[in-house]
Amino acid sequence: MANIKSSKKAIKVIAKKTANNHELKARVKNCIKNCDKAIEAGDKETAQKLLADVQRYSDRAFAKGLMKRNTVDREKSRLANKVKEMA
Repeated sequence: MANIKSSKKAIKVIAKKTANNHELKARVKNCIKNCDKAIEAGDKETAQKLLADVQRYSDRAFAKGLMKRNTVDREKSRLANKVKEMA
């Protein structure tokens, strides 16, 4: 355990940031899974809404440095193509 006051505060800040980052990455993964489920179920309207969520949260994760640009683009492209093929 840290003895210096600023080190103690830094530990708290790091823990909070780590929790927020984990939550955002989990949200991206869950949105992708839910979108895939909607696609398999044939629910185009829900799939389009979830695709928008995936795009929003993926871009936010990239902006924070949690995901790489190519990974984000690949995931969004694959889902968009799947939703487009539903028509």
